[in-house]
Amino acid sequence: MNAEANTSCAEAMSDLALLYRESGIAEVFEKLDRELVGLAPVKSRIREIAALLLVDKARRAVGLAASAPSLHMSFTGNPGTGKTTVAMRMADILHRLGYTRSNHVIAVTRDDLVGQYIGHTAPKTKEVLKKAMGGVLFIDEAYYLYRPENERDYGQESIEILLQVMENQRDDLVVILAGYKNRMETFFRSNPGMASRVAHHIDFPDYSEAELLEIARLIAAQTDYRFDEAGLAAMRDYIAHRLAQPHFANARSIRNALDRARLRQAQRLFMNADKQSAPDKEALMTITAGDIRASRVFRGGLDGERKQESS
Repeated sequence: MNAEANTSCAEAMSDLALLYRESGIAEVFEKLDRELVGLAPVKSRIREIAALLLVDKARRAVGLAASAPSLHMSFTGNPGTGKTTVAMRMADILHRLGYTRSNHVIAVTRDDLVGQYIGHTAPKTKEVLKKAMGGVLFIDEAYYLYRPENERDYGQESIEILLQVMENQRDDLVVILAGYKNRMETFFRSNPGMASRVAHHIDFPDYSEAELLEIARLIAAQTDYRFDEAGLAAMRDYIAHRLAQPHFANARSIRNALDRARLRQAQRLFMNADKQSAPDKEALMTITAGDIRASRVFRGGLDGERKQESS
């Protein structure tokens, strides 16, 4: 490689580094790491997509050919694995790199798109699309749009409108389809037009027990709570018991468990209010083993969780 080529290459790398700094996407990556425990393969894919878009932007800046990349995505995984949070951070990245006008995310389900009678679906779907334009449309449990067993179902009409917009207005809207992996695969097989428009497929793994415990500590800390030593051990036992039961929703189930532990802590402090002096700051912050082990999970119950939540 001659000196001129070396200089050109160095200038290109310098420009790329400048674009990276100016875009501020490093802040988004840092926020994603703070918000979500684990998910290494997901975070890696998000960085790969961001790198592709950054290089694409750099190529356009120096007059190289750069076709508009397809940005529609599929997020698959069990409930509570962070799909909605990653969608919000992806919207930030797309906006900072200039691929969308806004970083807003419109999150919807079938009920927001599909009507119950003739002539109702098209206006509903178009209204949602109008709100989402310039940003990201996140469709949770997208496979419910397609119900071939019901010949009077209007979901197919919504799909056809979505397909048209995803193709013709892909420069002004990014669609993210989300749901269980096996059901999404069936959905794409049944809708090849949709499959051909989705360029990026990202699978969200379940959290390990250690990651779930770290999530519990982070969620507690975000609201100025903490576990004492026995409380942390009890939370570890809770996670092991809860994983063995049905309808587990990863981080969402942990958040729900902490909400109930806070209720028990408040009741404990209130019931003892007339027996001791006012609780100090440490007592108000601390979740104990008793607050955790009072859960019905330790007796084989579901501690208030009756069905698996989506996303």
